[in-house]
Amino acid sequence: MGTFSEDIQQKFAQHVNPSLARLIKFMGLESVESHAQGCIVFDYDGNDYLDCLGGFGVFSLGHRPPKVVQAVQDQLSRMPLSSKLLFNAPQAELATLLAAVSPPGLQYAFFCNSGAEAVEGALKLARAATGRAEFISAEGAFHGKTLGALSVSGREIYKAPFTPLLPNCRQIPFGDSAALSNAVSEKTAAVILEPIQGEAGMIVPPDGYLQDARDSCDRVGACLILDEVQSGLARTGALFACNHEGVAPDIMTLGKALGGGVMPIGAILGTTAVWELFEQNPMIHSTTFGGNPLACRAGLAAVGQIVDEDLSTQAANKGDALMKALRELQQAHSDWLVDVRGKGLMIGMEFADPDLAGLFIAGLLQQRILAAYTLNTPRVVRLTPPLIIGDAEIRRLLSGLQEAFKYAQAIVAQLA
Repeated sequence: MGTFSEDIQQKFAQHVNPSLARLIKFMGLESVESHAQGCIVFDYDGNDYLDCLGGFGVFSLGHRPPKVVQAVQDQLSRMPLSSKLLFNAPQAELATLLAAVSPPGLQYAFFCNSGAEAVEGALKLARAATGRAEFISAEGAFHGKTLGALSVSGREIYKAPFTPLLPNCRQIPFGDSAALSNAVSEKTAAVILEPIQGEAGMIVPPDGYLQDARDSCDRVGACLILDEVQSGLARTGALFACNHEGVAPDIMTLGKALGGGVMPIGAILGTTAVWELFEQNPMIHSTTFGGNPLACRAGLAAVGQIVDEDLSTQAANKGDALMKALRELQQAHSDWLVDVRGKGLMIGMEFADPDLAGLFIAGLLQQRILAAYTLNTPRVVRLTPPLIIGDAEIRRLLSGLQEAFKYAQAIVAQLA
């Protein structure tokens, strides 16, 4: 009879996703997670892992943040889901809070269950607001894997099996203002961009790019959609990444960190002009579970903590220190590590090729540090730890990075 971990692996392979099970085991991840607290994940064998993946940006407050857990427990004892007919207090309060802290003009919020779902709704709102059908997005973009979100995303390996996708979707190089200006026309419903591209490899655009996108949209009456699902809520050292340029979109999407690492929730924020669609028909876009009291209470507690504790400044300061150390590491391993980039605690380490990145991730796992590559650029290892990561944990990370290089280089030497 196998161990508990072996039993779970077998069930996963037989009833969830066999190829993913093989991939996880190939990466050396044969443990089964048991519980977590703060920046640490524990497996059933009692091993602790420093979580520097952070659920792809979900765990900005760490695992099981006490204030969010308490808020959810309190709501759970009262009313987890909504009747859908009476007014929903947590939903109204979270929408009001987001309007207060978001870029100017984003007065309204529609709550859903994920970032991809938020993008789907954003595309619909832009079409309705403009009466147009064309979408402009960026090469390398990642907006989700539902049909509409996939149509404006940027890696063919995820798109090809599902074609034809939405028509009238064009992609232009990210960060190229001239290409963006030339692409936008009176046919364009919206330009959708990540302020910093996450899955493309933590790509930071040139200064002024978002303002140029705003100007291009204004020139032809198109909507600007900013996807802040990964970059939003203090991750980059500002509450929203678009705040670095002072640019306000017509529509903004949120997810991941909005639920405080406790509840899944997404949100579409929009201006009065965009929300006119609901004046015509208040049920034109709806959801059964989106905006439920449980998720909204988590959102209220999460956004409240992020603002009250000024985690934006913490992310900026910790990110600066970490980037400095990583660039020193790059100098020492320049034949492997070709670039280090990002903002705040949204950091990418670009390796010379994906195989080296994979070996490095395996080396981090040997040090019980969790990290992963970016989906659209596998040669880039992402570091998106909780914003609450402490000095001792950062020291553990930096030590682990050194050891990971030794491990990976030893493997390469054996194969040579």
